[in-house]
Amino acid sequence: MGPVIVDVNGYELTTEDKEILAHPLTGGLILFSRNYGDHAQLTALIKSIRKAANAPIVISVDHEGGRVQRFREQFTRIPAMGKIAELYADDRETAKQFTQQCGWMLAAELLAFDIDLSFAPVLDLERGSQVIGDRSFHADPSWVTDLSTQLCIGMHKAGMKTTGKHFPGHGSVLADSHIALPIDERSLADITATDLLPFKSLIANAQLDAIMPAHVIYQQVDSKAAGFSQYWLQTVLRQQLGFKGAIFSDDLSMHGASVAGNYLARAEQAMWAGCNLLLACNDRKGVEALLDGLDNNLTTDDFGLKHTSNFSLAELKNSRLWQDTATSVAKFNQQFS
Repeated sequence: MGPVIVDVNGYELTTEDKEILAHPLTGGLILFSRNYGDHAQLTALIKSIRKAANAPIVISVDHEGGRVQRFREQFTRIPAMGKIAELYADDRETAKQFTQQCGWMLAAELLAFDIDLSFAPVLDLERGSQVIGDRSFHADPSWVTDLSTQLCIGMHKAGMKTTGKHFPGHGSVLADSHIALPIDERSLADITATDLLPFKSLIANAQLDAIMPAHVIYQQVDSKAAGFSQYWLQTVLRQQLGFKGAIFSDDLSMHGASVAGNYLARAEQAMWAGCNLLLACNDRKGVEALLDGLDNNLTTDDFGLKHTSNFSLAELKNSRLWQDTATSVAKFNQQFS
């Protein structure tokens, strides 16, 4: 498959969208809130995307729960992961069971629409980053490890692959990498003893199918942001942690990626560092620069990211599992709102 993950602007595909989806370098598409109106519209959009694509592609979305849930109306409202830690503080086993239910629910509802991936779980520690905040389970790496493992188990049970982010940890920098270039001043020893622990555990226990690195510079470790760093992606992630799955770049349009140069240079640097798939969002000219500038013969393994589920939304909602899980989530939201 091609290495570039593109986006589209609206509820329907334009002629230009179709041309980009048919390009041999296009291997996937990420959806946003702007692409969702209702169930019927989303179903039609997904079908048109599949039809326009040159080959089977990976369709993805950020659907973590809380404030990062792109589809809201007519979807189950998944709580912010940080809210689940409130339950975990009182009743760990119930919280773990509930987190697994959330993982299953968020994945199953997306799979019913033929969407392959939600970029989850967030493995960052809650250490003051505003852009992370309650997207993180907690500040304690053992809590994050415990709960994120259950989210992954639930997603896998539904039939969806998982993506741990933002490697090696975005939670301790105040700046938002969408609009700035965050710099983390901590030592490698400090990062290894804290932020890396959830990644290390979930990789060792085969819970992560993909990784998304942070657009953050860990200044005492490498002068390059993690997503452009061979040290972080090759030495640490591949060699030391033994990760075998896919590595997605975070969005190359983010300000935190601009340190690597123009759009084409960012893509080339990310691939040189070890990224297999390149997220190129919210900048159509940037996407065009990639498709024009990269070798059309570039391909990457699909890493088994495409789903193989085959159930409709009606079938899902008629199941006892969906009904029981929806009741649990609604009760939690009412209690912890």
